[in-house]
Amino acid sequence: MNGSKPYVVAADIGTTSTKTLVIDREGRVLASHAIEYPLHTPKPDRAEQDPRQLYEAVVEGIGAVVRKAAVLPSQVLCVSFSSAMHSLIAVDAAGEPLTPCITWADNRSAAYADLVNRERNGRAIYMATGTPIHPMSPLLKLMWMKEHDPAIFLAAYKFIGIKEFVFAKLFGEYAIDYSLASCTGLFNLQALDWDANALALAGIDAERLSRPVPTTHRMAGLRPDLAAAMGLAADTPFVLGASDGVLASLGSGAFEPGVFAVSIGTSGAVRGVVDKPLTDPQGRLFCYALTDKFWVIGGAINNGGIMFRWVRDQLATLEAEEARRMGVDPYDHLAQIAAGVDAGSNGLIFMPLLAGERAPYWNANARGVFFGLSLVHEKRHMIRAVLEGVVYRIHSVAAALAELSGSAREIRASGGFARSVLWRQMMADVTGTPVTVPDAIESSGLGAAQLGLLAMGEIADFAGVHDWVRTGTRHEPDTANHAVYTELTAIYANVYQQLRGDFDAIAAFQQRH
Repeated sequence: MNGSKPYVVAADIGTTSTKTLVIDREGRVLASHAIEYPLHTPKPDRAEQDPRQLYEAVVEGIGAVVRKAAVLPSQVLCVSFSSAMHSLIAVDAAGEPLTPCITWADNRSAAYADLVNRERNGRAIYMATGTPIHPMSPLLKLMWMKEHDPAIFLAAYKFIGIKEFVFAKLFGEYAIDYSLASCTGLFNLQALDWDANALALAGIDAERLSRPVPTTHRMAGLRPDLAAAMGLAADTPFVLGASDGVLASLGSGAFEPGVFAVSIGTSGAVRGVVDKPLTDPQGRLFCYALTDKFWVIGGAINNGGIMFRWVRDQLATLEAEEARRMGVDPYDHLAQIAAGVDAGSNGLIFMPLLAGERAPYWNANARGVFFGLSLVHEKRHMIRAVLEGVVYRIHSVAAALAELSGSAREIRASGGFARSVLWRQMMADVTGTPVTVPDAIESSGLGAAQLGLLAMGEIADFAGVHDWVRTGTRHEPDTANHAVYTELTAIYANVYQQLRGDFDAIAAFQQRH
C-alpha cells in the first residue's frame, strides 16, 4: 500500500445503523463507530426511512471514526462503501427526496409479485436479472408507485437507492455499482446494463435511473466543509463499492467451493461465490455481481436479528431491564436464558416470518407462528425457539444453495449473530456443518476495504488480502442435537406448506383492518 496513506475508511450503510471502520494494511480494525436510526413502519406492509437521516449518519460516522483512530487526512487512501440492498427513493431534479427511502423490508407491492409471476413472464425477468420476483425488488416498488402514487411517479427525476442518494449529495453524480444494480430486478446480468423488458414492465426508461458502473468506480472532489466534517482531504477518493451481501462474502473469506458465508444482522443471508452469473430454475436464489470475475449466489431472509430485538422488546422486557440494572448486555442475558433450554425447545417451533419472507419462499404474506406451544412451555422456551427459528430459516436457504452449487463443508459466520456462542453452535447443530468465525465479524465493512484496495490499484486481486481473514473459533456439530433438529426442521417445513393459504387469508385481513 502507499506508504504515506496506510489506512482505508469503510462505510457500511445498513438498515438499522451505519457502521464506519478504519482499517490498516494488515486488515486490522483500528476504530469503529455506529450511528443508529429508526425504521418507520406506519402500516404492516411499510418499512421506510428518512434518506436525509442516513446521509447525515454517513458524514457524521466517517468523521467520528477518523477522530477515534487519530488518523490524519493525508493518511487515508480512500473511503469505500457497502450498502443495504433493494432501497428505492424518488428524487426531484435538485436531488431532494420526494418519498422516504422504501427499504427491502417493505411489502406494499406484494400483489405485483403475484401479477408478474402469473401474467408478466416473471420467470424470464428473474432469469435475466437474477433478482427473485418479490416486493423487496425496486422493480415491483416502481410498479406499485406508478399505480398508487402516480403524481410522485411522474414528477420524479430519478429513482435511486440510498447509496446513490449519498453519493449524489457528496459529488453531484448519479451512479450505481453493478452489485446494487443487480439487486433491483431491472439489470441484465449478462449485458451489465439496464434490462429493456424489466424497464418496460416498470414503466420507465434508463434515463430515470443512475448510470451503472463497476464496483471499483471512484469519485473525488469533496466540498471543503464536507471534507472538514469527515476529517478527510478534499481530494480523498470515494470508492462506490458494492452491496453489503456480496461484501460480507468477500470480507469473511468465503471464496472457495464448499464454503458458505452466513450473515445475520437485522435480516440474514446465505451466500456462495461462482465465476459467472448463475440463476436457479426454481427461482429460489438471487445472483448478484461483485466484480466482473465474481458473482455471489444465495438467498436472504427478512427475519434475522430483528427477531432477537422483537423478543427483547415484546416478550422479555423485564429480563432486559434486569440485565441493564446488572450492567449486562440484554441480548447476552437472553442468550444465557435460552442456553438453559435443551435443543429443540421441548418441541416448540417458532416460524420467524413477522416481516413476510424472502428466500426460498418469496412469500410477502407469510406471518409468524408459535407451533407446538403447550402448558409445559415457559418464556425461556419461547426465547430459545425464536433463536432456533431464525436458524431454521437459514438452513432452508443453505439447502437450496447446496442443490445448485454443491454442499457446504464449512460455514463462515458474520454479522451480529457471530458474537453469540449459542447462536453459532445452533447453526452448526441445525445444518450439520462446522461453523467458523473470522476474527473481524463486521465482514461487509472489511470487504468494502478490500474492494477499495483493488479500486486504488494497491492489490491486483483479492489474493492480495487473503491473510486478512483469520478464523479462530470453530464449532463442530453436536450429533445428538443435529438429530433433534433434523426431525424438527422437517416438521417446520411441513407446517409452512400447510399454512400457505391461511397466510394469504390473514394478510388480507390485516390489510383491511
